[in-house]
Amino acid sequence: MVLGACACFAALDTTTKYVSATVPLLMALWFRYAFQAVATTVSVLPARGMSVLRTMQPKFQVLRGVLLLASSLLAFASLKYMPVGEFTAIVMISPLAITVLAATVLKERVSPMRWALVAGGFAGTLIIIRPGGQAFTWASLLPLGLVVTNAWFQVLTSKLARTEDPVTMHLYTGWVGTLIASVALPVVWTALPNPWLWAALCFMGLMGAVGHFMLILAYQRAPAATLTPYLYAQIALAMLGGWLVFSHVPDGWSLLGIAMIAACGAGGAWLTMRETRLALEPIEA
Repeated sequence: MVLGACACFAALDTTTKYVSATVPLLMALWFRYAFQAVATTVSVLPARGMSVLRTMQPKFQVLRGVLLLASSLLAFASLKYMPVGEFTAIVMISPLAITVLAATVLKERVSPMRWALVAGGFAGTLIIIRPGGQAFTWASLLPLGLVVTNAWFQVLTSKLARTEDPVTMHLYTGWVGTLIASVALPVVWTALPNPWLWAALCFMGLMGAVGHFMLILAYQRAPAATLTPYLYAQIALAMLGGWLVFSHVPDGWSLLGIAMIAACGAGGAWLTMRETRLALEPIEA
């Protein structure tokens, strides 16, 4: 299920880069959220009724939706200027950024090994971005803003998941993004010359909705630490999409940075699994 979700997200990002050359960014963003919100509502509401909208944390639900919308906006802007594979690799340092937030904001203890993995992941990011190099542009910094908003989104998600239904969270996320994006829609709306662009916009919404549903189903069946290493398959799938659609292959330095991010991220997930098992051993005994 996680690998299927990664394939959906890679397809979403590749299609986003394709349509960003023609479709206004905010218009594409509205389609992505509106499709997800409507599809989720139609599939969930008949079975669950209005009770699925009940939440104990309405303010945090809205804040979570705003953070994800900001992340999506930065993602769409990044993909307009960056290759899909390199963009995806930089975004995948989010789990490492969450470690920094856990230590600095939540005051959680972080082991030296985990700090080393964080340093390795950020080093890989610098190798891809290469500040001061010929390949560096201001657009290379956009994914770093996405990492920050996404890290806060994940921390808030972890907090809400203790008391909130994941389907309720998914509904609020979709509708908050749709309603905010709707404010700008009349200003940015434009006629699309090619009918395939309409199909691409609908495909983006479909991939976003299906991908998030598959993640929810996966996390209901297995611990996050077990599933996290599989998320890094999205880097390879994004590189495949970039090659098939745009004939782009990362250079040697970018491949080195991508490998470092994937290795450090997977190592962090392995550490989490190991720490969880060690914490449960006295209880099992």
